[in-house]
Amino acid sequence: MHTTLRDVAELAGVSPKTVSNVVNGYLHVRAETRTRVEEAIATLNYRPNLSARSLRRGRTGVIALAVPELDVPYFAELARHLVAAADRHGWTVLVDQTEGVRERERQVIGGFRDQLIDGLILSPLALTVADLAERTDSTPMVLLGERVHHGPADHVLIDNVAAGRDATAHLLGLGRTRIAAIGAQTAAAGVTARVRLRGYREALAQAGVPFDERLVAATPRFHRADGARAMAELLDGPTRPDAVFCFNDLLALGALRTLADRGVRVPEDIAVIGFDDIEDGRYSVPTLSTISPDKRQIADLSVDLLDQQLRVGAAGRADAEHGPQEVFAAYRLVERESTLGR
Repeated sequence: MHTTLRDVAELAGVSPKTVSNVVNGYLHVRAETRTRVEEAIATLNYRPNLSARSLRRGRTGVIALAVPELDVPYFAELARHLVAAADRHGWTVLVDQTEGVRERERQVIGGFRDQLIDGLILSPLALTVADLAERTDSTPMVLLGERVHHGPADHVLIDNVAAGRDATAHLLGLGRTRIAAIGAQTAAAGVTARVRLRGYREALAQAGVPFDERLVAATPRFHRADGARAMAELLDGPTRPDAVFCFNDLLALGALRTLADRGVRVPEDIAVIGFDDIEDGRYSVPTLSTISPDKRQIADLSVDLLDQQLRVGAAGRADAEHGPQEVFAAYRLVERESTLGR
């Protein structure tokens, strides 16, 4: 038999209105009363009618997450953390894939699902600040990643320049001097690649190691096959590297495959470090050193920013904070066998 709000009220010895106040998080409820109601909720295993509550508030209880590629492990792992963070707010997450196509991303921010969702978390690859400035939909939105800085929306990211610098400095600290970079991109969507390359170059400059363009391998995407091809090109090139910084873990896993096929020892002959700390890298042979963004924190920050907008209104919060917020999440360098050996 379904437990009702009235059942909870009877067990707790309070009115249904008081139970409703506790469930909805109203502050003006005495601590003793709140405790009785919460104990009754737990005893009866009461679950609020979220649909009815959402209708009363004019909300759906659904938010959207739009990412470039669902089969990229980084986005899959991030989505898992976002779903968990949203669940703590009583929200359901609708997940969409944009493939990094500008028109798809423009469609996502244009409000074509505004009747379905209360808010949007988007990781764009092709959108520009101008695209966002032209947005007329008022659905609260939070951006992820490197594509848009100082734009008209809240933004969660990590310091990719510093992270790229740290990854390269780790290899330099091992005594490596011919350090290659895999993942450079010149397309407009390649902002992440450019900032990580900048960190790579800064670390070389700080160590007094000359930058060598022949050690930079461009890739069209950040997939395993791209990393495998780029590693083969570097091995066949005029300057054989003694270390490689791959701009994500999938590129690094592809590079490791090529090195294994060529009989190159890792890390004895060539050390390898990636970026993203996906689960695959913890089980590769050798295990993969990497930059580990705090994906849980990225998810929590994104959902919290969306919650702020929903509670007080994007315009009101932005005015109070002197504009949209740009929040940096933490990262750390994880040392494993691909740079330190067994």
